[in-house]
Amino acid sequence: MNIISFIKNWTLPISMLAGVAGYLVFAHTPFLFPLKPALLSTIVFLQPLLIFAMLFITFCKVNPHDLKPRLWHLWLLLIQVVAFCLIALAVHCFPHLPGKVVAEGAMLCMICPTATAAAVITGKLGGNASSLTTYTIFINLATAIVVPLVVPVIHPHPGQDFLSSFSLIVSKVFPLLFGPFLAALLVRRFLPWFHRRILSCKDLAFYLWAVSLAIAISITARSIAHSTVDFTSQTGIAAASLLCCILQFALGRSIGKCYGDSITAGQSLGQKNTVLIIWMGYTFFTPVTSIAGGFYSVWHNVYNSYQLYRKRRQTSVSS
Repeated sequence: MNIISFIKNWTLPISMLAGVAGYLVFAHTPFLFPLKPALLSTIVFLQPLLIFAMLFITFCKVNPHDLKPRLWHLWLLLIQVVAFCLIALAVHCFPHLPGKVVAEGAMLCMICPTATAAAVITGKLGGNASSLTTYTIFINLATAIVVPLVVPVIHPHPGQDFLSSFSLIVSKVFPLLFGPFLAALLVRRFLPWFHRRILSCKDLAFYLWAVSLAIAISITARSIAHSTVDFTSQTGIAAASLLCCILQFALGRSIGKCYGDSITAGQSLGQKNTVLIIWMGYTFFTPVTSIAGGFYSVWHNVYNSYQLYRKRRQTSVSS
């Protein structure tokens, strides 16, 4: 029982370590090399499936009538959009200054939408999953509009106009956002017995996310290890992503506190869809920029682990 309790209490750090260990084993064990293509194919298939299942379970617990705009949603949207545009303006005005790639990494960390898994952690921390889901929809729409408008000014790509860039982002994020949501609505309406059974599985979404996190961290470790970026640039991008992570969690919690929703606002602004950061880096910037998503993935999951630890301590003291 002590081992089981330990695993339950430290699920996120264990998942992160498992992801790094998994990458190192497959990267440095010669007799496993032939399995790499099959493993990559499995990951490509499994990761979206895990995210879909995790979001479906989470959305089954969200009442559609609770998906209402909040005033703090507007403040958070302004922070993300304005910060993104201001950094872009600086890069445009001073294109030859050193550290351009670091600034571009910071841009992605600021505009990136809320992680699809954020509702799971928010629920564990005692926040409002409905408000977070509403903000997730808003920020995905904002990202799909703002990125295609701003990025071509500082990083023009032939053949990438607003509509093509907009459709690229929408096709990347919305199927995994609205698919589970629509499925949850249909189950709630037409299969109430199945809906009740899902609600009885209290922590299933959290453990599905733990598996997904191990896979994501493994991909992150591979991305960083295979990067051709020099050490100075990597250090700069790592520092910039850490600063963005601290800043956004702090601002989100501070703004949310004013509206009685500190936890939800903090997770909405701080926990990011880091796979999307990596994809946007490759698609709209450079492969160098994309490693900002890998570093941010580490930072926000370390902080989430600390928050869950602190929540457990508070619960044990109060009980």
